[in-house]
Amino acid sequence: MAGLEIKIADGIATLTINNPPQNRLSNELMAGFMDVVRRVNEDRDIRVLLVRADGPNFSFGGDISRWLELGPGEMHDQLAAAIQLFNAFEQLPVPVVAAVQGRCLGGGFELVLRADVIIASEKAVFGHPEQSLGVVTLLGGVQRVAERAGRTRAMRWALTSEHVSAAEMHAAGVITEIALDGYLDDVANTWVARLAKGPTRAHAGHKKMLGAWATGGIEAADELLPAMAEELIQTTDARRGIASAQDALRRGVERPVLKFDGK
Repeated sequence: MAGLEIKIADGIATLTINNPPQNRLSNELMAGFMDVVRRVNEDRDIRVLLVRADGPNFSFGGDISRWLELGPGEMHDQLAAAIQLFNAFEQLPVPVVAAVQGRCLGGGFELVLRADVIIASEKAVFGHPEQSLGVVTLLGGVQRVAERAGRTRAMRWALTSEHVSAAEMHAAGVITEIALDGYLDDVANTWVARLAKGPTRAHAGHKKMLGAWATGGIEAADELLPAMAEELIQTTDARRGIASAQDALRRGVERPVLKFDGK
């Protein structure tokens, strides 16, 4: 796939963006990304997805080289397809971890905002350059920053296009963890190894509940719980986990840490 590489091993899918010099999200790359999303959705042996990028920077965002050549209808259709693809990525039934270094801007930032866990190197910076082009964040960026960090910060960063440090993003609750310089891959790999051994179906349930909360609030998320719990309690992972807890309770010992099968 042009600009993308995917490797799958031990339940971990690793997607690497490699489209130098700026890791722009070209049309060819987006087509490959669509194939990756479809594959992760269909392959039940995949239990976590790691998204990373080669080079000094994660991504400068979308490929703007042909924007002025597109007619209004073409621009509409292209963006609608891209938003649909990013939404499908956001709704994948496995945890998604993003590992970010250098500059993470525009569409690259909007892609990362769809991940469940965002690990950034201490020197990483994030930003919305769109207003400097006279447009808005085109793939759902400003509203997802607002969801994580509040309207005030989201509006400030969208209005100014300033580059925001990993430290400020972490303090605002936009990213999950900061990795010391040179340790980004180590921290990200620790996360994905842990998640790959976890209860994959339950992780998908938490993603679904938070998605419902984001659009409909606590009540919408609560409505999902009875049916979700009924389904989950029949899974192999849940039955093993509950049986282990019951056994520990009977014997008066601490519950062991389980390695789940994702089923």
